[in-house]
Amino acid sequence: MDPRPVGVFDSGTGGLTVLHECLVTMPHEDFIYLGDLARLPYGPRPLDEIRRYAGEIAGYLEAQGVKLVVAACNAATSAALPELQERLEVPIVGVITPEAHAAVQTTRNRRIGLLATQATVTAGRYAELVHTLDAGVRLFPVACPRLVPLIESDEPFGAETVEAVREYAAPLKEARVDTVILGCTHYPLIRPILQRVFGRGVTLVFSAEETAREVTETLERKGFANDPGREGVYRFLTTGDPERFRTIGERFLQLPLGEVEHVAIAELEAAPA
Repeated sequence: MDPRPVGVFDSGTGGLTVLHECLVTMPHEDFIYLGDLARLPYGPRPLDEIRRYAGEIAGYLEAQGVKLVVAACNAATSAALPELQERLEVPIVGVITPEAHAAVQTTRNRRIGLLATQATVTAGRYAELVHTLDAGVRLFPVACPRLVPLIESDEPFGAETVEAVREYAAPLKEARVDTVILGCTHYPLIRPILQRVFGRGVTLVFSAEETAREVTETLERKGFANDPGREGVYRFLTTGDPERFRTIGERFLQLPLGEVEHVAIAELEAAPA
């Protein structure tokens, strides 16, 4: 049995959708979640900057004694996962590979749409993974810069969000995709709006469940699993305002957050590389 916690990080609160599935799948494990709210959003930033941020956070979590890191951020996974896998002593799991696999398994006409941040689209990791799995699949990526700020706003389900979804969905509907990857951990919060705009003929893929399953399998394979008879605990850290993180975060986690601790950017920058 390994009592060390699992570390999870995201640019903000969207990764709590992934943490929710981890808590349900592994109720006996402890978790530390770090949301980099002070530097949100990652999507418009250059890939090398995102890579640096992800490296700081992953190094900080490793220094906290975690046994595995989950990059619950599509932009960070796209920009930094291979480098983090080389640098960290502990295993790290990202969110992109499970989604690409699920989309290829789901599509019937081999036309897949991708809604994601600009950084995730620019990195091109989804295209690489999808074409590795099925070279005949066509991927249609659309960057959605308005969605994350709208989802984290006071009115995530308002008319402006619906308008933005219609704008971003239009080229995918024109391309006749039958499967759409929600390539940002924020997007599941507005899944009802997305499904309404695309209709039931289009399958929306978001693989929090598959990511949680991969974490479970990795812990078991490496002998890192905790005692299955216990109930785990979880901590929340943010570089931003803890009260704002708690308010927004409960939308995503769908559970009480309790105390949220503040971490200064300088602490992340000082973490071991």
